[in-house]
Amino acid sequence: MSLATAEAEGPAVTAGGGYSRRERREPAPAAGSVGGMSAAVPPPVSAVSRGVRAGLLAVAWFQAVSALVGCAGLTFGGGLGIPLEWLEATPFDSYVWPGIVLGVVVGGAQAVALGAHHARYRLAWGLHAAAGIVMMVWIFVEISLLLVWSPLHGVYFVTGTVQVVLAVIALGAWPHPFLSR
Repeated sequence: MSLATAEAEGPAVTAGGGYSRRERREPAPAAGSVGGMSAAVPPPVSAVSRGVRAGLLAVAWFQAVSALVGCAGLTFGGGLGIPLEWLEATPFDSYVWPGIVLGVVVGGAQAVALGAHHARYRLAWGLHAAAGIVMMVWIFVEISLLLVWSPLHGVYFVTGTVQVVLAVIALGAWPHPFLSR
C-alpha cells in the first residue's frame, strides 16, 4: 500500500489499538513560526487606517524637519541663541556636538521610519515606535543635562509619545485586546 493510499484511508491502527508512528507525528511548524509558535507579523501599510498612517507621517515629518533645522542651527548657527552657560554642567563646550547628535540620531531615526513608511515596509510601524522613543529619550537627556525646561521640551516629548502610541495602534497591539473585554 502506498503512502497516498494509506492517508486517503485514514489513520492506520496498529495491532495494539494505537496509531502508527506515521500518525503520531506533529505537524510541521507554519512558515514564519519560531519553535512551533506562530510569530506575529505586523500588518501591511494598506491594512492600517488612513488616519493612523496620516498621523504617523505628520508627526514623523514634523520631528524630522525640526531635528534637521535644530542640527543646522546648533552646529552652524551658533546655538540658536541658547546661552552657553546652559552647557556648564555638561561635557560639551559648544552646541556643535549636541547639534550633530540631534541631526544624526533623532533626525536619522525619523528619516529611517519615514523611508520605511513610504516604501510600504511592514517594519515601518516598529521603526516609527523606535523613532518616537528616540525623541522622548533625547528630550529626557537634554533636560537632565541642561537642568532647564522650555515649553518646546513638552511639545517634542508629546510628539514622541503620540508617535509611539500611533505606532502601537498600527501594530495592532492597542486598543485590542485591552478594550475588547
